[in-house]
Amino acid sequence: MLRFFKCLLGPGITSFVFVTLATAQSQQTTQNTQSPSQTTVPTLRSSAQLVVVDVVVTDKDRKPVHGLKQSDFTLNEDNVPQTLKNFEEHSALTLAEAMKFPELPKLPHGVFTNYTPASVNGAVDILLIDSLNTPLIDQLYLRQQLLAYINSIPPGSRIAIFGLTSHLSVLQGFTSDPAVLKAVAASTRFARNSPVLKDSTGGSGLQNSLSDDAEDAGLQADTVANMRLFDAEVESFQTQLRIKFTLDAMSQLARYLAAIPGRKNLIWFSGAFPITIFPDPSITIPFAASAVQAEFQDQFRYTVNQLARAQVAVYPIDPRGLSTSSAFDAASTRNYAGGNPSRLTQDLNKFSNDTAMDHSTMSQMAEGTGGRAFYNTNDLTKAVTDAAEEGSNFYSLAYTSTNPNRNGEFRKIKIQLARQGLNLTYRRGYYADNPDKANPSINKSPSKQVPDSAVTAAAPSVQQSIRSAMMRGSPTPSEILIKVGVFPTGPVTHTQDQPAPGNIPNEKTHGPYRSYSVSYAISPNDITLRKPDGKIHANFELVIFVYKPDGTLVNRLSTPLHIASTMDQIVKSVAQGIHYSQEVSAPAKGEYFLRIAVHDLERDRFGAVEVATSEVNNLTLLTATPTPSSPAMTPANAPSTPAPK
Repeated sequence: MLRFFKCLLGPGITSFVFVTLATAQSQQTTQNTQSPSQTTVPTLRSSAQLVVVDVVVTDKDRKPVHGLKQSDFTLNEDNVPQTLKNFEEHSALTLAEAMKFPELPKLPHGVFTNYTPASVNGAVDILLIDSLNTPLIDQLYLRQQLLAYINSIPPGSRIAIFGLTSHLSVLQGFTSDPAVLKAVAASTRFARNSPVLKDSTGGSGLQNSLSDDAEDAGLQADTVANMRLFDAEVESFQTQLRIKFTLDAMSQLARYLAAIPGRKNLIWFSGAFPITIFPDPSITIPFAASAVQAEFQDQFRYTVNQLARAQVAVYPIDPRGLSTSSAFDAASTRNYAGGNPSRLTQDLNKFSNDTAMDHSTMSQMAEGTGGRAFYNTNDLTKAVTDAAEEGSNFYSLAYTSTNPNRNGEFRKIKIQLARQGLNLTYRRGYYADNPDKANPSINKSPSKQVPDSAVTAAAPSVQQSIRSAMMRGSPTPSEILIKVGVFPTGPVTHTQDQPAPGNIPNEKTHGPYRSYSVSYAISPNDITLRKPDGKIHANFELVIFVYKPDGTLVNRLSTPLHIASTMDQIVKSVAQGIHYSQEVSAPAKGEYFLRIAVHDLERDRFGAVEVATSEVNNLTLLTATPTPSSPAMTPANAPSTPAPK
């Protein structure tokens, strides 16, 4: 794989070496590596279903245990013994090890890639500051605890910091420099009021709602019931948004981290994430929540599978600490002596149920990915220290399942040790989904149906995958490795009144325009190829969104592509990589950002980069824009898309 990266990042836009084409991947995929001299033509073959399970082994004091051998482990899947194909022990990296990155040639001006370098061995840590689901007062306490943790991190720790509001943002990429991390943790950038959290500030106690006041005032029962129904629907809608945004962020992180080898520890600071939505028993006309609940449970399962495939272990930490109901807070305006004497009991029961639901979801996310949940603790520094230590000392076990049937059913994994008295933390199973089947909630060509509100993360009906992959400023997915050349088609003074052909500008966007040539070099290994009729087929699309710096979408371009050819044509046409070009326009005045992506429509996988026009405005296009040179790849027919408003 490293050899491919070197070819991908080489000086020429066409410098690809096509070693093998994989038609499918499951929990993990194993490929036979050949030397360049042994590789003459690409081959099409199916991959083996290699399941990788990271196991953290600790003693009674939860300290890592080292020195175990493969023979010490026994692994069963659905009570059937499995044979381990690979076994590795990993320890926390030293500073010297953390600085060992793959050697990457310097990219020429105007050339960009989504490849993210990572340490050769061991795990990396991602700190996710969840402002969406955490009251502001708890975020401030979390910042103090994070600073204390960063002051004590061991040398060699490789950490990135992300923030979640209504969308996911990169606050700091991977670094081992404590000073850089400390500056980010001390910043107030991630301290935000959540627009969809009922008590976004925290510590204010329970407040009477309008329906409570109406009941205390003695209004008619049906009027109070209708007001309670309205309150419940508003709260339910806010909860649905929080769930959707959170699952989107988790899915986006999985896509971003997919190309980084080895284990990734996602330490997630979140105050509340209720995946289950139950009808409110306090209202007489309960709203129908079963369909919504089922929808989010499916998305939750899909997202956990994504994280597991990307070898991401989630460590949720509740920054609220040991919390109690705010019913008796001094700041509370709740009237428990009014017309509803059972209101106190209802509030206490709701607090207990909501807290249990939050913690249950955190535990499910942790168990599904091989992490551990931390809650009911005020020592957040110790919690994140324990999470990072556990996640950096582990054993990787890999096996090929004896059950080849990928029917989507859950398969239980049970690991036992020959030694007694030790704690094992690992994912307890996985869904054996067909890797060729994309997320059922996403259409084959979602970019053709993204609503105009795609740039406003508050739109709950946006197709999750395309919105996450194409959102301005968000982490760039790396499920498909790409290299992109971006050059203006003429000098700065060269402008046009109309955008380039195929562009769909926002109706409020007007010329003059400046056009850019975008040349793609795409790893064929990451595109799904099928052979249903004697020919090799692939379906993917090239998408570009043009944004203002504030995230306003001003223009878009999408080109669906289809490959249908024999193996001989594949060898001639894409043996050196998949190449194509587009021409996209942006207003000539001001700075804009090009979000450039490749989307595999078969398995809903993405590769993307983001380029500021200021980075390329002064460059010169030295070579002619490449065009498809073979009928092996042709634009697919697609319905027209209305311009965003």
